[in-house]
Amino acid sequence: MSNQPSRRLAIKNIVAGTAALGASGMLTSFTQSESLTSTALKGNINHSVCRWCFSDIPLESFCASVKKLGLGAIDLIAPKEWPVLQKYGLYSSMCYIAGEVSLTKGFNNPAYHESLVKDYLEVIPMMKKAGYKDLICFSGSRAGMDDETGLKNCVAGLQKILPLAEKNGITIQMELLNSKVDHKDYMCDRTPWGVELVKRTGSANFKLLYDIYHMQVDEGDVIHTIRENHPYIGHYHTAGVPGRNEIDETQELYYPAIMRAIQETGFKGYVAQEFIPKKKDAIGSLREAILICDI
Repeated sequence: MSNQPSRRLAIKNIVAGTAALGASGMLTSFTQSESLTSTALKGNINHSVCRWCFSDIPLESFCASVKKLGLGAIDLIAPKEWPVLQKYGLYSSMCYIAGEVSLTKGFNNPAYHESLVKDYLEVIPMMKKAGYKDLICFSGSRAGMDDETGLKNCVAGLQKILPLAEKNGITIQMELLNSKVDHKDYMCDRTPWGVELVKRTGSANFKLLYDIYHMQVDEGDVIHTIRENHPYIGHYHTAGVPGRNEIDETQELYYPAIMRAIQETGFKGYVAQEFIPKKKDAIGSLREAILICDI
């Protein structure tokens, strides 16, 4: 994993507007994929893609390519980049706050509540105006904190933003991340803990972002978990296991079966590709992933 792009660093660069525009190999592969035609998707899965995984491609070029692939949305976009998506008729399927995005300084620590609440209360009306519905949040690191204290602290912080989210039709979604490989010490690293948090908030406007890659790493039993907990899940992310790369035949998860399980729950939200491309043709890899998941 050490030679792969860091999501944390990519998030920082995207929000700060300093994502690299170079990486000639990636850009060359994009040019080779320009001729891809829109795929006739079946409509059973609402497809999206996470921006940070393709941050070496300029946003406008990426939007144009995403549009050609038949996708209608991009995940993990900061407010200042929304106009670019709107220019290409694309939806922001999972939004960021406008301020610093941190996976380690989250709602489980009261020391960060003041700044987090400020940022979330600021972006919610912006989302309402733009017509967006989903906003990501993170638990933060444990730093020695026990599960029960973390739950109580998260509820206390989230209750300060959920009334405004409910008023504006915004769903706050906490992402489940693995603490075994990628995000050591992250607290919301198990579905049962996340489900308990959703229950304690008592709000229909708070759900879990179930990352299939992360939960395969920490829990396994993905399809059963989805079937048992789907009322608490509002969004999905994908990637191959192991390695967080393409979801092709090189990895252990069989995504068509997972997508069928998601569809069978009646899920109407978005499934966003969040793999780090290893192949030279990154957009080609994205196209392949969409076809694999388009059951």
